[in-house]
Amino acid sequence: MAETPATDVREKRALTDGLELRMAATDGEQRTAQGYAVLFNSAANIYDLWVEEFAPGAFAKSLEDRDVIALHSHDVARVVGRMNAGTLTLREDAKGLAFENPLPDTTDGRDLAVQIERGDIAGMSFGFRAVKQSWDDTVTPPKRTITEAELYEITYSAMPAYEDSEVGLRSLEAARAEHRAHNRAGAASRIAARRARQLHAERGIRPE
Repeated sequence: MAETPATDVREKRALTDGLELRMAATDGEQRTAQGYAVLFNSAANIYDLWVEEFAPGAFAKSLEDRDVIALHSHDVARVVGRMNAGTLTLREDAKGLAFENPLPDTTDGRDLAVQIERGDIAGMSFGFRAVKQSWDDTVTPPKRTITEAELYEITYSAMPAYEDSEVGLRSLEAARAEHRAHNRAGAASRIAARRARQLHAERGIRPE
């Protein structure tokens, strides 16, 4: 696999499974959304251009270093949870990146509770930046494995969709260029070794 450098551009991905709504008994009637924002080792086909997986532990460093917000429909003006405020909990387990979000007593929070219960909002999207990734260009379509990523947001979305494919395409082309360069370097090394053996043979010198 070819490892490519980190990109400075944020990407968005989608997950259509694992969103739940739990009714928690508190002083009032607290509605808490929970589920998974990311599934590990789960192959996603990105527009038939490549297959992508997040490796277990991909967000471990980010969860220690960064604040993450929960949004409605990718709208930063519609925040419904935040890690630093204690209103959004994110943790990694063997399955993926789990979240728990007590929904606020706001219009968006109350609407989300109803929409999730009804199934109108059945999926999540998330925004990230790939920090460490590798590409396997020997398979078709190529496979991208993201081993470390910075997480910026999770988003409740009525129509979760993959976005920003141009970022991955640039990473894929960088991996392919590196793979080609590696092959050229290997070929040049093999040619040089063959020429050295031939020269030794012509001079009657036994190669070491």
